[in-house]
Amino acid sequence: MFVDRIQIEVKAGRGGDGCSSFRRERFVSNGGPDGGDGGRGGSVIIEARDGVDSLSAFARRKRWIAEKGKHGSGSNKQGRSGEELVLVVPPGTIVVDVEDAFVIKDFSRAGERFVAARGGKGGRGNAHFKSSTNRAPRDSTWGEQGEHREVMLELKMIADVGLIGKPNAGKSTLLSRLSRARPEIASYPFTTKHPNLGLVQLDLDRSFVMADIPGLIEGAHLGVGLGHEFLRHVERAGILIHLVEPIPEDGTDPCDNYLAIRSELILYKPQLGERPEVVAVTKAELPGAGEVRERLAKQLDREVLLISAVTGEHLNHLTRSIARHMNEQME
Repeated sequence: MFVDRIQIEVKAGRGGDGCSSFRRERFVSNGGPDGGDGGRGGSVIIEARDGVDSLSAFARRKRWIAEKGKHGSGSNKQGRSGEELVLVVPPGTIVVDVEDAFVIKDFSRAGERFVAARGGKGGRGNAHFKSSTNRAPRDSTWGEQGEHREVMLELKMIADVGLIGKPNAGKSTLLSRLSRARPEIASYPFTTKHPNLGLVQLDLDRSFVMADIPGLIEGAHLGVGLGHEFLRHVERAGILIHLVEPIPEDGTDPCDNYLAIRSELILYKPQLGERPEVVAVTKAELPGAGEVRERLAKQLDREVLLISAVTGEHLNHLTRSIARHMNEQME
């Protein structure tokens, strides 16, 4: 199950209580206070790791509580600290504080971690309160409560290249042709229910991650057709590959479809309109695809590719164009 947005509750462990105790030993009178401190409560840590591609681990469990610290005991024995609770998320996850609605952490790469809820301090034993005027203190303190908060985990796929376009534009087919990814492919709309990632090898030394973003429709920026669920994954893609179907099954005009999706991106987030974009008419094997490419190129006054993921026609032109944009971004 793919989950890319979920709200959970995290609670750190309470600190252990301090101990009030006195030394009791044969032939030793007035041994004095020897109560140990309580252990610190375990903290809740969120960590981004490679190999994790979904938030599904949190789908059936919404409350995560770290271990409590153990109480102190006599003979100045400190209680054991509670173990940390580590929650693993994919790189690209954003952690939002639900109560105050601000971003706590944006995991941009694997290996990053932060403390979502800090464990409570352990209480002090009565040995801490011994002084020249108070040689037999009976005071001790309780452990502190651990931090508690509700957070929203929101996954935004990190990819070098994002495939966008209307449903049935051929995004999943292209991803499967260029990489080893095997997304679900069918002739009906919205076959892709969630983003798929694939690694595309340019040559021996260079490769890039490509994401197949589920098909967008008009009104996506308002949430129509789960638009918000899909559009947020586009934000992380450095280069956009806009695929245009030459003969849409719904009878719409290919050029109008391109402009509609382009408009949705800008209405959702204006910065997406400035993202490097490669436009390609797909399904070159269909009659009339070439004419659609020429018409779209003339209307946009820019280069428009004509490709076929089925026959492999001009896919090398597409990868070269992607490589050129990647090189420009590195300069």
